[in-house]
Amino acid sequence: MHALFEQLRHVVTGGMATWYEAKMFIEHASVVNSDGLHVLVGVLGWLVVALALRRSLADRLPWMILFALTLVNECVDLWAEQWPDKAMQFGESAKDVLLTMTLPTLLLLAVRLRPNLFRAPSRRRR
Repeated sequence: MHALFEQLRHVVTGGMATWYEAKMFIEHASVVNSDGLHVLVGVLGWLVVALALRRSLADRLPWMILFALTLVNECVDLWAEQWPDKAMQFGESAKDVLLTMTLPTLLLLAVRLRPNLFRAPSRRRR
């Protein structure tokens, strides 16, 4: 049982390290700063999840999946980076979650509360 646990731990930590390295590559290769990437990835991720699930953007499920993925991503960051000031590190993580989720949240509320804003104008016959 111990060997199985060790193998599982090795696979999980390896996957987390690979994900973190891929993110760092994208961040350093991009002309957009890290905060801007969070905003862009949040909206793009929300759209991709909705398309993959064939759900409307008015449905809560794509938003909830994006939120879960965002939290997992921040957990990976907290695991991979070891800052001397933990308060600053947790604050940065909270900011990343807010940046990622703000536009999808605002758009979800808008599409649910004011769906007419997202419809094509009706054509009136004369």
